[in-house]
Amino acid sequence: MLRHPTPAALGRIAGSDRKSSVLRRLAVTVVAITAAAATVIPAIPAQAAAFKVLVFSKTAGFRHDSIPNGIQAIRDLGAAHDFAADATEDSNAFSTANLAQYKAVVFLNTTGDVLNDNQQAAFQTYVDGGGGYVGVHSAADTEYNWPYYGQLMGAWFNNHPAIQQAIVRTEDRAHAATAHLGAAWSRTDEWYNYRSNPRSNVRVLQSLDESSYSGGGMGDHPITWCHPQSSGRAFYTGLGHTQESYADPNFRTLLLGGIRYAAKATNADCRPETGYTTLYNGSTTGWSQAGPGSFANSDATLTSQGGMGMLWYGAKEFRSYSLKLDWRLTGDSNSGVIVGFPATGDPNAALNTGYEVQIDATDTADKTTGAIYGFKAADIASRDAALNPPGQWNTYELLVEGERLQVFLNGTKINDFTNTDPVRSLQQGYIGIQNHGSGDLVSFRNIRIKELNPLGSTSAVRGAGSGRCLNVNGASQANGVQVQLWDCNGQASQQWTSTSAGELRVYGGKCLDVNGAGTADGTSVIIWDCNGQNNQKWRLNADGTITAVGANKCLDVSGSGTANGTRVQIWTCHGGTNQKWTRV
Repeated sequence: MLRHPTPAALGRIAGSDRKSSVLRRLAVTVVAITAAAATVIPAIPAQAAAFKVLVFSKTAGFRHDSIPNGIQAIRDLGAAHDFAADATEDSNAFSTANLAQYKAVVFLNTTGDVLNDNQQAAFQTYVDGGGGYVGVHSAADTEYNWPYYGQLMGAWFNNHPAIQQAIVRTEDRAHAATAHLGAAWSRTDEWYNYRSNPRSNVRVLQSLDESSYSGGGMGDHPITWCHPQSSGRAFYTGLGHTQESYADPNFRTLLLGGIRYAAKATNADCRPETGYTTLYNGSTTGWSQAGPGSFANSDATLTSQGGMGMLWYGAKEFRSYSLKLDWRLTGDSNSGVIVGFPATGDPNAALNTGYEVQIDATDTADKTTGAIYGFKAADIASRDAALNPPGQWNTYELLVEGERLQVFLNGTKINDFTNTDPVRSLQQGYIGIQNHGSGDLVSFRNIRIKELNPLGSTSAVRGAGSGRCLNVNGASQANGVQVQLWDCNGQASQQWTSTSAGELRVYGGKCLDVNGAGTADGTSVIIWDCNGQNNQKWRLNADGTITAVGANKCLDVSGSGTANGTRVQIWTCHGGTNQKWTRV
């Protein structure tokens, strides 16, 4: 069904008197333009502001009386933070040509079915091509019959109790929308329940403590979140029902952070995040200081002082893992994250046996933010595009798989390094954060880890192409027995244990072994008494492949076979399904 535009509803937020005069001059030149075309907002010279956003507040259902307050709040934020805003309730603004002038579109308390098919297509192309989406409150009560919008926004509205006070828990204190907030925020609003939980598809920034109010029905209850959407970005908050919200400095800062993230004026890691274990979020249990200096611990934030030293987590050794932490530096400060070192009370020993992922606003390419210090520079172009400047928070992910270390900054991969030094090994598994010197002020928050293949874990290893398991032929325990595919059955001949030495053990004392330490394609994979040689070391990779360290080739199913008894071998890595494995 076609929707009829309402030109009288077309509004505009003027950034300045000069901007208004520009519009008056433009009006003189468009007297011959048709009335239909006049509903589209004309482009404004770029010098008016660093970027522009479109505020869209059309309603086809319930209409919030806070919409004018929201428009005014966004106008105020733009004036203070160098962006301009146009406001409209005319769906004809959703054309490819018109949307191209905006870095983000804010759906401000929209309701119901507000875009026709062509407008939906234009908006989808806009976001997937790099534009931003910001949804506020009842943006979740919009476009129920458009699946793409549901994916973009995250979760549709279900119901809500009466307006009341509740506790909002801050899960991410690095994002520009929430970095200013403490762990808990008590405020009054209309608290939505959603039809589904978006957590598996978004990065949750805030959630509701359902014990703090009446009427919550989700248990795990995200309320503010973000996520990348193809080449674009999406941000949503369920806050913002009341007029008072838009006068609240904390909410206005949250809204500003969401707009700036969606418009790519600031960066954040908004990839979905589940399954992480907290190593530090206020408590330093398990952490020890090595060397001089220390870290002040306040407001769930560690801040370096003195040095050079290292705070390291000695409660557990890690092997294959995703380590995430948030950090912020001031000026030209210096710090780093150290991984892959044996237990030590000497920070210099950790640096000499492990690897430091550098944090430094300046310095040479191999010694600045994102570098594996002294070994490999980051991709500087990618690093610069992903980096927030000193004074703002950033998020690292250090992905360690075997001897491979990948570095992600605010969700963007900026370094990919493989250790080949026999004196060092990323499999030694301790982690630390550096306090560099008295003039270097660096803070850390929310250090968390996800073990990908925990040391000592025992499980079957299933082939992605066949669905069958890595199996010792005939359940034999003799040296030299061929490893093959077989129906998964849970027997001891299919139970493989990863070790800190990079082995895959079966029966406790037998190792997955490349026959004769061969390196040629087609060399058989067998079992043999564990002996610590390189032909018994394996690297479990993020893409599901398993690399024979000695041969630098992949664990491969011969001929891409799927039948019981198909032989397993090594082969040049090519990414095929016969080289992909999962632990089950």
